[in-house]
Amino acid sequence: MARRMGLGVVLLAMGVLTAMTATADTAAVRPGPGGRFDLPMLDFAAPGTVLRTGTPASAGLDPAPIETADGALDRWTEGAQPLFPGAVSLLVHNGVVVDRHAVGNAVRYADATTELPPSQRVAMRADTIFDVASVSKLFTSIAVLCLIDDGKVRLDERVATYLPEFGVNGKQGITVQQLLTHTSGLEPDLPLWRDWPDKASRIKAVMDHAPSNPPGSTYTYSDLNLITLGVLVERVGGRPLDAFVADRITTPLGLKDTGYNPPAAKLGRIAATEYETAPPRGMVRGQVHDENAWSLGGVSGHAGVFSTADDLAVLGQMILNGGTYRGARVLREDAVRRMLTNYNSAFPDDAHGLGVELDQRWYMGGLSGPRTAGHTGFTGTSLVVDPASRSIAILLTNRVHPTRSGASINPARQAVATGLARALAVRSPGGGTHWSSLLDDNATATLTTPTLRASGPPRISFQAFVDTDAGDGLVVETSGDGTAWRPVTARVRGVGAPTGPVVSLSGSGHRSWWTVNATAPVGGDITLRWRFTTDSHYTGRGVIIDRIVVTDGSHVLLNGEKEPHLLRPLGWRPESR
Repeated sequence: MARRMGLGVVLLAMGVLTAMTATADTAAVRPGPGGRFDLPMLDFAAPGTVLRTGTPASAGLDPAPIETADGALDRWTEGAQPLFPGAVSLLVHNGVVVDRHAVGNAVRYADATTELPPSQRVAMRADTIFDVASVSKLFTSIAVLCLIDDGKVRLDERVATYLPEFGVNGKQGITVQQLLTHTSGLEPDLPLWRDWPDKASRIKAVMDHAPSNPPGSTYTYSDLNLITLGVLVERVGGRPLDAFVADRITTPLGLKDTGYNPPAAKLGRIAATEYETAPPRGMVRGQVHDENAWSLGGVSGHAGVFSTADDLAVLGQMILNGGTYRGARVLREDAVRRMLTNYNSAFPDDAHGLGVELDQRWYMGGLSGPRTAGHTGFTGTSLVVDPASRSIAILLTNRVHPTRSGASINPARQAVATGLARALAVRSPGGGTHWSSLLDDNATATLTTPTLRASGPPRISFQAFVDTDAGDGLVVETSGDGTAWRPVTARVRGVGAPTGPVVSLSGSGHRSWWTVNATAPVGGDITLRWRFTTDSHYTGRGVIIDRIVVTDGSHVLLNGEKEPHLLRPLGWRPESR
């Protein structure tokens, strides 16, 4: 680089790049302080970390993005046809509960179409109990990991070793790991409640059922995997699944509102789900919504757990602590590390640890990363645990109340997680201010230079922090007339940076600064701009630009640090955090 630009220019305009490049190249491999998004933490939180209530400011966070997310939840519960009747969200950073937000109604409808009078509706509360649907799979998976810790189950062992009746019809070689990672080849579901008469025949149907694909050949999210694991826990653990989960997970963690088949005494705090006609159950409240779990007595490996936002936060903090909470060890640290390891590298879009989904931007939003773990539930629930920032984002809604025919709530899931991600700071490697753009879907931001007169092809350097979906890119463009623009090819260095020449910068999970260098094809009078554009879905934390320097080989044409007033921002703003 020094040979191409000339040593004098490097010393004059880019002397700090060596230090900044070192920072960008190492930021993702060292622990960082609280409140930071750009200094990911590699190890677990201190085992003694216990949740406490605070404010965003007390945890070093910017409250504005969190308030924006809360406001969006409010709007989604409004009107005659809300996205969901009510919601509870809870955000945690570094052991501090920085936000609890309850809005709307836990019960709003009498049947599939009739709204209750306002006086008969039940308001949502921070301690409302929800049917968490497939978030139940986390409890079953943790129960399996407990048995692995006990030495009673092996991850690579055939399931048929523990459940001989399972080893039929092509399932003889399916392993425990394949059930936990949804690579068993089993299809998503069977109508157990409809086509088999009792619990015994329904479980037998799962044990007998042949896989749709060869084990290990595909990723197919399947309730049958977790129903099977629930039976395995009962068989090897020596007691019913609900008792095992209580003994090994909820009781040690002090989760007083978490379990299966909640008692009638708690009905007043339980959010209603769907008005069902097939089967004819009426308005479902206090019983599991999932028909198969209901037909299995409300206790199943794939569904059945009821919980609150605060209880799920404790579960998430246990994971961040490496398997322990308030002195109770639920899992060994090694088990948690394996839990957060991607076993599905053969299926890039379906990263999966042991019972947890990993790096799924469609609901993890700006918190997405290789170790970001979580799960969603059909009733409108989601839990996101981000070890890199030691953060937890929870959204619980009753989106199937009164019917399941509403629009997707994934935008709400993303908004909650991204609000927390954007509340975390990203600081310039060299200190001072930088240009930040935090766009929503279908938006564009531009940062434009004045006309620059270059005696040769302009050489452009800058620092970039990029956390975006693959379809959202930062492009450097040049124009001779300020109207027609064409992209400039760039080369990028830093942790997680694209290799080779590129015209668009995108990516996530690396959480580090990149050093970017580019050369415009011609000199003369030109204008440069940085354009960040998002597509119709999935945004990340956003894009940040700093340390802009433009030279023509012998002269500095623009120094963005010294002349920020020359840059024309649209959708960008100067920030120091």
